[in-house]
Amino acid sequence: MSQSTIEAHIILALQAYQGDPKLSLRRAAFLYNVPFQTLHYRSQGRQARVDCIPNGRKLSDQEEQIIVEYILNLDSRGFPSRHRDVEEMANRLLTERDASPVGKRWAINFIKRQPQLKTHSFRKYNYRRA
Repeated sequence: MSQSTIEAHIILALQAYQGDPKLSLRRAAFLYNVPFQTLHYRSQGRQARVDCIPNGRKLSDQEEQIIVEYILNLDSRGFPSRHRDVEEMANRLLTERDASPVGKRWAINFIKRQPQLKTHSFRKYNYRRA
């Protein structure tokens, strides 16, 4: 089963468990073919790993969205931003919180995480050929 299918089964098992007072957690796990321990943790309020924010992330979702909007705004005006510019934007946000600056490859990983951003390489325009 794919991860999304397992997640859907876990949600269905939780709903069935919470909706039927006679249904035990073990029985719900058996009926929906999901691990009992996972179902137990979810019933206690633990989030799925996919939904958790990694400990190493320095910026919140809102701050990252602000950077994305700023990059897209610059790009729509014809000013493409470089990796260094993206790092500077992030570091400006982090200095307001007195947090440490981002690492070397942060901008590259940030662009990979954001589906609406892409990296383009520009070639020098040869005026002699034109």
